[in-house]
Amino acid sequence: MDVLLNFGLAVLGVVVGIIFGAIPGMTATMAVAVFLPLTYAFDLVPALFLLLGLYVGGISGGLIPAILINIPGTPSSVCTGFDGHPMARRGEGERALKIGITSSLIGGLMSLLVLALLTPPLARLAIKFSAVEKFLIILFAMTVIAALSKGSMTKGVFAGFLGVLLALIGEFTNNNKMRMVPDMFKMQLRGGFELLPVLIGLFAIAQMFQEAEKGMKSTNLNEGVDVSNAVKFSLKDFKGQGVNLVRSGLLGTLMGILPGVGGSAASLIAYSQAKSWSKHPEKLGTGAIEGLVASETSNNGLTGGALVPLLSLGIPGDSTTAVLIGAFMLQGIQVGPLFIQQNPATWNWILLALLLCNILMFVLMFFPIKHIAKIVNIKSCRLYPVIVLMCIVGAYAIRSGNMFDVWSLLIFGILAYVFGKIGLPTAPFLIGFILGGDLEKYFMSAMNGNDYNLLCFFQRPIALVIWVLIIGFLGYAIWDNSKGKRMEKAGMKD
Repeated sequence: MDVLLNFGLAVLGVVVGIIFGAIPGMTATMAVAVFLPLTYAFDLVPALFLLLGLYVGGISGGLIPAILINIPGTPSSVCTGFDGHPMARRGEGERALKIGITSSLIGGLMSLLVLALLTPPLARLAIKFSAVEKFLIILFAMTVIAALSKGSMTKGVFAGFLGVLLALIGEFTNNNKMRMVPDMFKMQLRGGFELLPVLIGLFAIAQMFQEAEKGMKSTNLNEGVDVSNAVKFSLKDFKGQGVNLVRSGLLGTLMGILPGVGGSAASLIAYSQAKSWSKHPEKLGTGAIEGLVASETSNNGLTGGALVPLLSLGIPGDSTTAVLIGAFMLQGIQVGPLFIQQNPATWNWILLALLLCNILMFVLMFFPIKHIAKIVNIKSCRLYPVIVLMCIVGAYAIRSGNMFDVWSLLIFGILAYVFGKIGLPTAPFLIGFILGGDLEKYFMSAMNGNDYNLLCFFQRPIALVIWVLIIGFLGYAIWDNSKGKRMEKAGMKD
């Protein structure tokens, strides 16, 4: 019975994830955040089958509108439309969709292999970390966010530490951090903000505000688009794409392992590498198969890669795995170096669930793709009110009917909406919020254990290695940021 339940939830997750991914403006992160409250009714393993299905399906579903109407369904599909849409315009829509789906399966399986091989040794190494190294690892994760906030390093750093600041509300109350908070809110904030309302507010409510601002017209997203398929898909389409598949899959997995990078960066880097190594780089952007393969293989390679730092170090690899932390918290399980050692059965179920969800994604998308493509016809004015209702009910139910969590949902939704207006990235803020509590906890533990001597952060060999990584990534960030500004000035002069 448990096997059937797990399989059924995986199917449900993949199907709903595909729908979320295929509707522009909705993402895999939003799908996981909206459905997270439903996992209250299940144990951890069935919940993981549902959530990983949403993750895999949401990432994969973004290729549908990217190819058919040149609107990325998710940020990770940003490069898919570069070559997929030109193929659709010349009557090869179904062929492009099937090439993308097959590439997604290959990328997902490659990332699963890396997850299975890399996570256990990383976890064994991390067990040896003291509070000093754990603090520096979290600091390094935030440094990576800053280093890869291309062209907006200052904004990335600010957003990340703003997330840390808000996460500290309610922590170490003896430090009198709530001195400036009005009395009417002190009791509610004593335990800090709940993670789930924050997640749903950042990635669902903010999107609703943006859509309301644009106006939810009754016309569908696919109006006037020809999706005929003059050229049939064949496995021969992958002839000569072996190196491209492996390179793009590994790049996507690597980008997933780096905390806070995200699928859009993985897709862009893999696409640029495909163009650099192509024998005919001028063809990319005009409907070349290698560009489509690079984008879709890399963004699905992200799925397993992002779980590596989550399960081995307790650091989320991207915004979606940050939401997945909520599922573990609901079940009272702490992810990190001891997770595999203390939960070997759950670790095996995660690998099995990820394998099953990738296979289900391929089967449920590849064969009925003509019908699935009609998802883009759903009218947003009918869809978004349902999403808002689900978000409010989910937030209200977190602590058995606490209205403050609904207000938190609205507060962080408005905050993310404002972020979009002033150009602050949401992902670094979320990662900072997730890591903020541990950042303070390990800092205080390290100081207490070393007589409040700051030199303890520079004495151990592993700590020195982490400092080298932090300085290296900061140096890269400064160089990359200044390079981007020089290129921007040169472009303005031209």
